[in-house]
Amino acid sequence: MLQGDKPDDFVVATGERHSVREFVDAAGAELGFRLTWRGKGVDETGTDRDGRVVVRVDPRYFRPAEVETLLGDASKAREKLGWRPKVGFGELVAEMARADRERAEREVSSRRRG
Repeated sequence: MLQGDKPDDFVVATGERHSVREFVDAAGAELGFRLTWRGKGVDETGTDRDGRVVVRVDPRYFRPAEVETLLGDASKAREKLGWRPKVGFGELVAEMARADRERAEREVSSRRRG
């Protein structure tokens, strides 16, 4: 993008479609836990192996004009820049989950010292 002749906007995306539930399941797997899903829609919850609810739908985070699905189209980046994604969904989620876990561990460690 920085090598282009003139500035332009590009979408950088895998072009893969995944649900929030798939994201949560993949993150949980990276962190060593598996969820059981119950309910539907705003009443859906994810529970851990002890039956504790660890994921719950919160309508406060819905978009004002919620759409059913979103899918990034990186065709312009492919055509103009020859760009291709190198990281797939699973690897990206795993990287995000590990980074969040490491940050949380640093915060806990910092509180214990402070």
